[in-house]
Amino acid sequence: MDGAIAERAAARPPSVPDLQAPRLIRVDPRDNVAIVANDGGLPAGTRLADGLELRDRVPQGHKVALDDIPAEGEIRRYNEIIGHAAGPIRAGEWVEESRIAMPAAPPLDALDVEHAAALPPVPLEGCTFEGYRNPDGSVGTKNVLAISTSVQCVAGTVEFALKRIRAELLPRYPNVDGVVALTHSYGCGVAIEAPGAAIPIRTLRNIALNPNFGGEVLVVSLGCEKLSPLRLLGRDPGDDVVTMQDEAFDGFGAIVAGAEARLEILNRRRRETCPVSDLVVGLQCGGSDAFSGVTANPALGFASDLLVRAGATVLFSEVTEVRDAIHLLTRRAADREVARALIREMAWYDAYLARGEADRSANTTPGNKKGGLANIVEKSLGSIAKSGTSPIVDVLAPGERVRRKGLVFAATPASDFICGTLQLASGMTLQVFTTGRGTPYGLAAAPVIKVATRSELARRWRDLIDFDAGGIATGHASIEETGWALFRLILDVASGRTEVWSDRWGIANDLALFNPGPVT
Repeated sequence: MDGAIAERAAARPPSVPDLQAPRLIRVDPRDNVAIVANDGGLPAGTRLADGLELRDRVPQGHKVALDDIPAEGEIRRYNEIIGHAAGPIRAGEWVEESRIAMPAAPPLDALDVEHAAALPPVPLEGCTFEGYRNPDGSVGTKNVLAISTSVQCVAGTVEFALKRIRAELLPRYPNVDGVVALTHSYGCGVAIEAPGAAIPIRTLRNIALNPNFGGEVLVVSLGCEKLSPLRLLGRDPGDDVVTMQDEAFDGFGAIVAGAEARLEILNRRRRETCPVSDLVVGLQCGGSDAFSGVTANPALGFASDLLVRAGATVLFSEVTEVRDAIHLLTRRAADREVARALIREMAWYDAYLARGEADRSANTTPGNKKGGLANIVEKSLGSIAKSGTSPIVDVLAPGERVRRKGLVFAATPASDFICGTLQLASGMTLQVFTTGRGTPYGLAAAPVIKVATRSELARRWRDLIDFDAGGIATGHASIEETGWALFRLILDVASGRTEVWSDRWGIANDLALFNPGPVT
């Protein structure tokens, strides 16, 4: 790895601004708005270095008009139209949410797919990490025993069995990182033959195949559910299942015994040096703010490009946070088929939201808006920054497994919990999660590196945030050097050399299936 890391990041800016001085961040010279960078915002009457005077108090992360904008005039950030002025806006005024009329989403039938043919990236040689190689050739970043369930009815039973396994068995198997229950609210009371059922079923099937579980998953079944172990696994379950309604079932001991047999195997796994091309890294953002598209996501995008150059598989997701920037992504498709697949997933989700009498504007949260994001258009433009600049080589429907190395769009809802669940099903073995407002989100099955958009958040959440990208906003670091530092941290976490806070504290969210099918 040393030779690869020797490729230098951009130099630190020659001068670091006074953090007490009023500061605005303008993403593109053609933008007519900028965000306030100062902690606590800026009061009305503040005069900026270029002579602009604020007419309103503007909170941190919120937009200031740099020029007079007429009614219905374009409001531009990232040199993209994030809306139109609902009325005249004067230079120096706070451009808050109610003053922006959201534009229509890019029409899918007008996107150019015929010229999609992005160039492959320049290889980055010699990068390695220490991982757990599996018999099927996949590589994990953790060594975890997974106990899957075929129906919600057995979830409580499995959770109780886990308490015994952790207390009685795990201390005897020191090379195993832990045991997780793959519980969910599916399996019965659903239209199991409905087209929408394919998504939760393949999600559960593919989660069990995640490389971090070493191929040693135990399934606990009730016995009368619609989602039988045969349907769940897609094969004869053999000795991989414990069925509670079977006459041979003799209490919790059956589950504990099944777990012990698999712990014996997992305990023999050892880390070995693997090329970075064996990594599958998921990217996600949650609790986003206006700094997400300025600091953490661009730095993660730079690190993503490094991973792709080193041969890794990188997943980015969240359909509603891609939809309004889809015209920027189809240009990066490796070929026409990938561009068409991107459009296919956008169209599917448009129809899904319409059936629920909702649209993409339902995505933005009160926290997003408090953090300066006026609408889903602005949020999307910042969100896609974490995908970097690499060609998009494949598109996965929800819950599908990865099949190509490189940058992959794995279609998921933007819900943190559902996105994380679906990325695990796709084969993700480590996730990088950027946040501006803060969230304690974590996954038991894979390490989650939490990246703060602002240094103020990183200081307050010092025992929850793993990486501070806020130095980009203060001028203390460039996107490039922050991206390199994040890339190195990813390899350290994947190798077990650095433990993320969520793993240290045992903080993990439940799995959350995406089920667009009917419940009976």
